[in-house]
Parts: sequence; structure tokens; C-alpha cells
Amino acid sequence: MSWDLPHPFTLDIAVEASHIDHYGHVNNAEYLRWVERASWAHSRALGLGLEDYRALDRGMVVHRHELDYLAPAFEGDRLQIATWIVACDGRLTLERRFQLRNDTTGATLLRAHTRFACIELSSGRPRRMPARFVEVYGGAVISPAVC
Repeated sequence: MSWDLPHPFTLDIAVEASHIDHYGHVNNAEYLRWVERASWAHSRALGLGLEDYRALDRGMVVHRHELDYLAPAFEGDRLQIATWIVACDGRLTLERRFQLRNDTTGATLLRAHTRFACIELSSGRPRRMPARFVEVYGGAVISPAVC
């Protein structure tokens, strides 16, 4: 199985009964939760956790989500979600892409794109990224020419 883009950060997901909706498949809101979980896990793996955000009084918040639901997942399925930072302007925004796949079939269940904006946590207002964000997130962009 190959990913849409090279060198993904991945998380394993086991679909549980609590993820299932009245139609008998994973509720669409769960996909969004998995996107958020992958974002945070990747940030922590890069060396930026919530405690760093608080110490710098900066945070990356969602400005826009685009989720394309391609196929359902069911209880007991084993999935993997991948994420990549695909753009970082070094000032205010960064963008991530996501792909969710079924481990058994290899089918892609979701593709997503999220745009984040940097804010000052204490005021909630847009603010320039601190140098640490530019270094870490900019250094993780899959195409360094983008950042």
C-alpha cells in the first residue's frame, strides 16, 4: 500500500463500537476527531506540545477543514491515518493533508486538508508564528520550497 505523499506521520486506529452511528458505520464526526488526533500527535512528535504552545502564548487553530468521505469504516476495522505538513508561510498559516486507509483492504476512506492560523492564546487574536513554530513546522514541510 502506498500513501498519496511521501514520508507520512501515521497513527493506527481501531474502530470501536462507540465510533458507530445509527447507520451501522463510523460516524463522520469520528473522522474529524481522528484528523485532530493525528495533528496533535504529529506536532508532539516534532517537539511541539500543548505545554510549548502555552509557554509561547501561541497556538495553531483551525481556519478551514475540507474532508472528503470516500468510503465507510465499520466496527472492528483497523485503520491508519497519515498526515503531512504541506505548506507553512512562516508568518501566520500552515496547511496539513490527511489520508485515512483501511489496513486490510488498502482502500482510502478519507482525504482531508486543513488550514491552520497562528493565534496569541491569551487574546485569541491572529499573531505571527514564533521562531520555534517556523523552525519546527517549516522544517517538516514535505516540500521545503513551499515554506
